[in-house]
Amino acid sequence: MADSTRKDLAAEVREFLSTRRARLTPQQAGLPVYGGKRRVAGLRREEVALLAGMSVDYYVRLERGNLSGASDSVLEALAHALQLDEAERTHLYDLARVAAPSGRRPSATASRVRPTILRLLDSMADVPAYVRNARFDILAANTLGRAMYAPVYDSPLFAQRGPVNSARFMFLDPASREFWADWDKGADDAVAFLRTETGRAPHDRALTDLVGELTTRSDDFAHRWARHDVKFHRSGVKNLHHPLVGDLALPWEAMDLPSDPGLRLNFYTPEPDSREQEALGLLASWAGTGTVVPSRND
Repeated sequence: MADSTRKDLAAEVREFLSTRRARLTPQQAGLPVYGGKRRVAGLRREEVALLAGMSVDYYVRLERGNLSGASDSVLEALAHALQLDEAERTHLYDLARVAAPSGRRPSATASRVRPTILRLLDSMADVPAYVRNARFDILAANTLGRAMYAPVYDSPLFAQRGPVNSARFMFLDPASREFWADWDKGADDAVAFLRTETGRAPHDRALTDLVGELTTRSDDFAHRWARHDVKFHRSGVKNLHHPLVGDLALPWEAMDLPSDPGLRLNFYTPEPDSREQEALGLLASWAGTGTVVPSRND
């Protein structure tokens, strides 16, 4: 591992563990509080060490970024002490995997959408659907998905460069605040997902370039990036304001494509007989029927 990569990893581990420690109070951890005003808002290092059943010196070494050699039992104890959720626990294990001398890199992200997946998208005529990678590049969409995300596809950001990228749109195009009705939540989720992905694939140059670009050009992104929050992006409800059909509250699901590392299928399923279902019907009528619309770089 190169020295620069090792330093970046140590900094990531240090900031992740210290921010998780800072958010947890002694009361939340079930520890007694003695004396007057504490100098730290969250747990002290020695309190984390106590909860994890390890020496203070060893925990300090871990928090300084040295996860190399940490066993699964140590990681589990640390996750339990810091009350990490599933995404945070996975992130901790990803950081430890990268730190290990023999740590394997994840499979390279697929760069193209296979014809069978394009045909699947095309068959999902009644629901908006698209395929994206972990960097939020939209690589292919069906007709209804393209129509629903028209403000993203039509952004001036992508007139001279591709592919269409919903994270760039969110943080670099002011129109995103009108398109995403709950912009703050969407921004929080997008940054947390990107942070999760950097732990899984820290050697992905395109990913680190994207993070660097957004950190430099968007204070909103940089502020959220500094939180070191991580999150899985599997399902939820998306609140959109479409310029043609108005407000939409659409349940969505994301499914990883096992044969295409790093790619996932996202689709939106409105409730039966809902206003959203009617609105998507109108949008489909406007868009007409057609084949899958790949991104501009295809």
